[in-house]
Amino acid sequence: MFRVDLNCDLGESFGRYKLGEQQEILKYVTSANIACGFHAGDPSVMRETVKLAIENGVKIGAHPGLPDLNGFGRREMKITPQEGYDMVVYQIGALQGFLATFNETMQHVKPHGALYNMSATDTKLAEAIAQAVYDISPSLVLFGLAGSELTKAGEKIGLRTAHEVFADRTYQSDGTLTSRSQSDALLTNQEQAVAQIVKMVTEGKVISQQNTEVSLKADTICIHGDGEHALDFAKYSKETLEKNNIIVSAVCK
Repeated sequence: MFRVDLNCDLGESFGRYKLGEQQEILKYVTSANIACGFHAGDPSVMRETVKLAIENGVKIGAHPGLPDLNGFGRREMKITPQEGYDMVVYQIGALQGFLATFNETMQHVKPHGALYNMSATDTKLAEAIAQAVYDISPSLVLFGLAGSELTKAGEKIGLRTAHEVFADRTYQSDGTLTSRSQSDALLTNQEQAVAQIVKMVTEGKVISQQNTEVSLKADTICIHGDGEHALDFAKYSKETLEKNNIIVSAVCK
């Protein structure tokens, strides 16, 4: 029997989506990555998102990004590993404060956007982020791109890691995601996207844009909460996974 976590990036305010739709998405995912104010989100949105996740029985994780509100954290910045460490510690701490007010614990940490992609290939930055997570709590799970430098760094330091795959993104032959600057970066056909994640979970493989079969591990699947049809896609993804005898549950159950 296969098992996989469905995670969603949430709490990303500034007009990305409405809290009402966010509440509906929480009915279909098992883990929530909550923005911590650097790339999106603000204190009130963080508190409300934490509250909604708890009410829906969804596990909570910090979603730290680069300090780039205008670029939604998707533009690369030149930062040192120490700066990366400090940014991650700071943002995890912000979310932990709200969790404490609800007497709730954090399950995981997943970097956002450019910070995520940079740490997938930059060994030193990946190690700094893994160290930041470990120093706050060795019990936290580190989410990272499947087979990336970030998951390797997490495993090396002794963290539990979750290898993440993407439903709506295309892949390159080296296992990295196709850059969003390219026209073929996103899968817009719902059936095609869900067929991709079923294959990744059951076969451990994905077909790259170069038409090669790439091996990867799929512990958790990212559902983007800011997509135009995010709610319908989250519902369809969960239903299809379950129809294929795949158990959908949080990493820490």
